[in-house]
Amino acid sequence: MKRFFLLLTCVALSLITKAQTPLNLLELQPDTAYDNIHVQPLASDSLVSSFVVWVKKEVRLHHHAFHTETLLILEGTGTMVVGDESVEVGPGDFLAIPKTTPHDLTVTSSTPLKALSIQAPKFQGKDRVFAGQIRKPPGQK
Repeated sequence: MKRFFLLLTCVALSLITKAQTPLNLLELQPDTAYDNIHVQPLASDSLVSSFVVWVKKEVRLHHHAFHTETLLILEGTGTMVVGDESVEVGPGDFLAIPKTTPHDLTVTSSTPLKALSIQAPKFQGKDRVFAGQIRKPPGQK
């Protein structure tokens, strides 16, 4: 009986370990050709979504109506407008962008800017609001 539980424990641990296999984001490359922006999903559940984003030129001014976005710049450089501030960003820079905060990006390097984007709650593709559009969170009139 002890052997059975030991075997069961080993199998369970191997499944957990497999689910948590690390991914080296510095080595990750786009999985398809792209003109300006490429987004590659990494993981998602009901609380959070994570992506690697490559940008060759720019991301237009927008905000997220319902979620916060955090960015870790992995490669490349750029100028970001976040709220009322303009900031230069490059590898190692971390930005926390609260919901409804307007932000954009202009790439200044000869290579694409690559960033880890973590969005909470889960990003479902419906709350990116480009300048000129107005949306309100659910429950507000």
